[in-house]
Amino acid sequence: MKQPLRLIVAASIALAYAATAIPAVAAPAAPASINVLDASNPFARASTLPFHYPVFDKIKDEHFKPAFEVGMRVHLLEVEAIANNRNAPTFDNTIVAMERAGQLLARVATTFSNLQGANTNDNLDAIDREMSPKLAAHQDAIFMNDKLWKRVKTLYDKRDALRLDAESKHLLERYHRDFVRAGAKLSAANKEKLKAYNGEIASLQSTFAQNVLKEANASALVVDTRAELAGLSDAEIDSAAAEAKKRGLDGKFVLVLGNTTGQAPLSSLTNRGTRERLMAASLARGSHGGDFDSRELVQRLTKLRAEKATLLGYPNFAAYSLEVETAKNPEAVNKLLGELALPAVNNAKREAAEIQKVIDAEVGKSEGGFQVGPQDWAFYTDKVRQQKYAFDESQLKPYFELNNVVLNGVFFAANKEFGISFKERKDLPVYDPDVRVFDVFDADGKQLAIFIMDYYARPNKQGGAWMNEYVTQSTLLGNHPVVANHLNIPKPPAGQPTLLTYDEVRTAFHEFGHALHGMFSSVKYPTFGGANTPRDFVEYPSQVNEMWATWPEVLANYAKHYQTGAAMPQELLDKVQASKKFNMGYITTEYLAASLLDQRWHQLTPKQIPTDVLGFEAAALKDAGVDFAPVPPRYRTTYFSHSFSLGYSAGYYAYLWSEKLDADTVEWFKENGGLLRKNGDHFRQTLLSRGGSADAMDLFRNFRGRDAQIQPLLERRGLTGNTQ
Repeated sequence: MKQPLRLIVAASIALAYAATAIPAVAAPAAPASINVLDASNPFARASTLPFHYPVFDKIKDEHFKPAFEVGMRVHLLEVEAIANNRNAPTFDNTIVAMERAGQLLARVATTFSNLQGANTNDNLDAIDREMSPKLAAHQDAIFMNDKLWKRVKTLYDKRDALRLDAESKHLLERYHRDFVRAGAKLSAANKEKLKAYNGEIASLQSTFAQNVLKEANASALVVDTRAELAGLSDAEIDSAAAEAKKRGLDGKFVLVLGNTTGQAPLSSLTNRGTRERLMAASLARGSHGGDFDSRELVQRLTKLRAEKATLLGYPNFAAYSLEVETAKNPEAVNKLLGELALPAVNNAKREAAEIQKVIDAEVGKSEGGFQVGPQDWAFYTDKVRQQKYAFDESQLKPYFELNNVVLNGVFFAANKEFGISFKERKDLPVYDPDVRVFDVFDADGKQLAIFIMDYYARPNKQGGAWMNEYVTQSTLLGNHPVVANHLNIPKPPAGQPTLLTYDEVRTAFHEFGHALHGMFSSVKYPTFGGANTPRDFVEYPSQVNEMWATWPEVLANYAKHYQTGAAMPQELLDKVQASKKFNMGYITTEYLAASLLDQRWHQLTPKQIPTDVLGFEAAALKDAGVDFAPVPPRYRTTYFSHSFSLGYSAGYYAYLWSEKLDADTVEWFKENGGLLRKNGDHFRQTLLSRGGSADAMDLFRNFRGRDAQIQPLLERRGLTGNTQ
């Protein structure tokens, strides 16, 4: 599955973390030295660049901490002014005022969070560790302000008499819900207990995220000889040599680990010993002692989350977390995952049998004579495809040159579907030389957004792929979107083309689907802007956008040989399409295993937290029926950032939940003629532009005309008829 979207918003409530606008409520007077940020700090005022694009060239590490501290103080003063307003509460002087508050904090929090994911360093990591609990306390100070809560509750209790428009009423209901979930109804003593939980949880999440990145770098595989890397391209081996030299290991080779259990080189390495070492290094992350071992972090985090949920009246953290998703409760998620586990594993076992035949046929020739293991799966999957479909994944890469994929694939499809166009600009500052920036224009020629493209891997960049927003659209604040996509494509040596795998191409289309969600936002309130929707809905539009990666008209426009310009042969495309369902058992099983682990950890009560993390993991996988040794979880517990640091705790199932909507939507596009403007306009108007301004499933029904059906998903994943 794809990596989750990295959303930079305050948990459970919009604190108007978007740049611009003067607060509607004046803050009480205070000493300037305490509540005014020095004018030399670039966060002191909204950026004057187009669309308030960040002034990356002026922002230095030392600017963040004072901006955070003053931003929090000013924001609390603004909130106090709202809470202490002598006038009776109205929607404007309470709810709208809160939407406008916190602009300084918005600027620093958004930029810092985005950069700390994409381009971190020791200074930013230290600031993150210090500020995470302080920001959690800041949020508590707002949600647990009794006077503010009473104003919100007063308005909520008479909401039907206020004659609000639909988006405003939805906003009022959202604030009320989030205040309750944040502990507004708790006793004073329990509020203090909840504050302590929130502060420690925030701190531990920050530590977990940093440990995962540091452990990945520390666990990189060191190889002594070029021969041990046989199967990799010369460019890939040269990159491994360059990485080793950078680490002071001249003459050796270093394979850097990606964030998933599976590692990209495993599909090419012919030396089984190297494959075994690489897989072992990946699986052991965070669980073999040392500074970055995360087992105690997992235990403590899980216990704190369970205690927080219990304090708030929920049986476990999953119940608390899922209440605000479209799934609503753990039972619905368990049902979906449980129904798919058996057919997925059965499918994977059939694939394993086909792989084993290839391995056995090699006895006495090259390798052979062993049972397929996780280190072998990707390598022999390609061999099965070669034999069964006469298809080799490496045949594709010459046709997937990065610039062609983006400009003539991703952008081309968006132009055909929505009429938008793109123009690269070089005048805006960037935080890394490889980052590219594009103006995005609507069909009427007006500028719609700014798009930041950060596609290359770096040691100081979190793994995976994600989208974030530096500025979220809001008509209330007059904001237009500044949206970024991040991938982790290995950068080739100077002068070499960047050739992508099929999965990397698909990921580029996927993340741009998130970007479109942010760009097309047309809502009033920043709380609802862009992709601020439930986690099990937010992946849906991005997954839909993947369909265009292999749509014939789009593929023909970008899949051209990087040397000759020749189009990808139809025969090769046919092989791609024919082979797509093979390995779907593996893909579904590894994802389900991680999703089930996420649920098992977060459906524990405080008294059920295990003392043996890896033992609990093994038992949970066996109990769920997904303990098939050749297919380990996509993420093991100890490096499962989605679950323990990235905001997807009890929410990793969301990709599959969203894919049900996605698969049904793809059928709608096919039924209605495919890549046509009228179809894109309908999708945009009924769903993409609405952000979180209405119930997510109502938005889907408005688009589709009915509830989603599961059959298209089962057929896509090859899960029909696999329950025996």
